[in-house]
Amino acid sequence: MAGDITGSPVFLLGRLAVVPDLSGALWLPDERTLVVADLHLEKGSSYATRGIFLPPYDSTATLARLAAAIHRHQPARIIALGDSFHDRAAEIRLCADNRATLKALQAGRDWIWVTGNHDPHISGAMGGDTAATVDLCGVTLRHEPDEGETGFEIAGHLHPAAKVRMRGRALRRRCFALSPQRCVMPAMGAYAGGLNLRDAAFGPLLGQGFSAHLLGDARLFRIDPRLLLPD
Repeated sequence: MAGDITGSPVFLLGRLAVVPDLSGALWLPDERTLVVADLHLEKGSSYATRGIFLPPYDSTATLARLAAAIHRHQPARIIALGDSFHDRAAEIRLCADNRATLKALQAGRDWIWVTGNHDPHISGAMGGDTAATVDLCGVTLRHEPDEGETGFEIAGHLHPAAKVRMRGRALRRRCFALSPQRCVMPAMGAYAGGLNLRDAAFGPLLGQGFSAHLLGDARLFRIDPRLLLPD
């Protein structure tokens, strides 16, 4: 741990300082960069096309959460780590108000869409630039964690969540998974869900020396991995 900014722990991935944010975003103070993962905009409307009807407000709620994090940190750059749009037609379904919100959030700052498996192509109509990966201070930012990565990495894709027992009851929350080499970020999308950190998919990525940082109601909770429960 390298220090503390506004009550949030600061960690180092190589030379890059990273601060997990209660919103599910990752703040890089030295780079004035806010990283978000798995917004899954228009997931609700995607389900509706298959006859599964959910409240159609997930994109609005997700963008509001993102806007609050941007307002709090005032970043010069946003990097969205893939699956920002739930499918290839999500851009078309995004309503005019949410398009306007997105445009306002992009104003005056750099914006990079890292492509993901749900959104391998993002049109210029969504603003910003696109990239397969981004390198910052020797840390690779990508959508899907790479087991073969020998350096440092920030990724999304797996939607990590942790289940623990607190005050006599089981609690399951989205979380950051942090190891000396890697940060796997929680999904920010309102309907994105989460994969339990005890799942075998995380084993080769995190090893033994990792910690889980649960998104609480008012703060983050750092949890020893030995306390994590299966679903």
